[in-house]
Amino acid sequence: MTCIDTHVHFWKYDRKRDAWMDNMKVLQQDYIPQTLESTLKRNDVDGCVAVQADQSEVETRFLCELAKTHPFIKGVVGWIDLRADNVEERLQHFSEYTAVKGYRHIVQGEPNDFLLQKDFQRGVKALKAFNYTYDVLIYHHQLQPAMEFVSLFPGQKLVIDHCAKPDIKHKAIDDWAKGMKEIASHPNVYCKLSGLFTEAAWKEWSAGDFYPYLDVVFEAFGTGRLMYGSDWPVILVSGMYVQWKSLLEKYMENYEEEEREKVFGLNAIQFYNL
Repeated sequence: MTCIDTHVHFWKYDRKRDAWMDNMKVLQQDYIPQTLESTLKRNDVDGCVAVQADQSEVETRFLCELAKTHPFIKGVVGWIDLRADNVEERLQHFSEYTAVKGYRHIVQGEPNDFLLQKDFQRGVKALKAFNYTYDVLIYHHQLQPAMEFVSLFPGQKLVIDHCAKPDIKHKAIDDWAKGMKEIASHPNVYCKLSGLFTEAAWKEWSAGDFYPYLDVVFEAFGTGRLMYGSDWPVILVSGMYVQWKSLLEKYMENYEEEEREKVFGLNAIQFYNL
């Protein structure tokens, strides 16, 4: 079975740039491909998609260079300023980097109406001509504008990162579940099974905490539009790589092999054109 981890990050730690890590000591160090490669091998993962963590073109180039020298990095989700007047020119520039498969903006750190801003939507609209994907990174309380946003882009490949970060720690589920079901009604929208460890009580969770949330996204998206991801190294704040992968494998143990293959690899290959 081909296994692709659709969500990993790499960085050389910079205290000023990476201030968001201030309460996460384990992340305050360099995380480079050599650190991850052995973990992937141990967990029977064949490759990964490197996703931006810093909103700069410098980082996008950095990830592309890593992909060039480390074949297990199968693709890059980069960043450019999608609100810029010259967005088409920047997309054209980065189209020369074959590793780039799509783009992302850290919308979780923006005002609630960010996805509805016309200049940003113009940038997202420009992605389709280059066959690029867009990763939607939001918190659960931003689902309402996200629903409106996805309805505007029926032909654009979109994926909800980290299941829209539900509040697992406080077992809040109803509003989030309603929003996820509505977003899943758009057939071009996928969802990443990633980032949930850090939305639970750090290192105090049990596997059962995640099952109600997995039930919702499996029912809403089906195995044809879900993708495995680890959110390494951020996952290390709350657990280990092997714990998340084995939890998902256990959850899917009664699914047909064909459906497991989709979630753990085939959907990623198709979505990101790997």
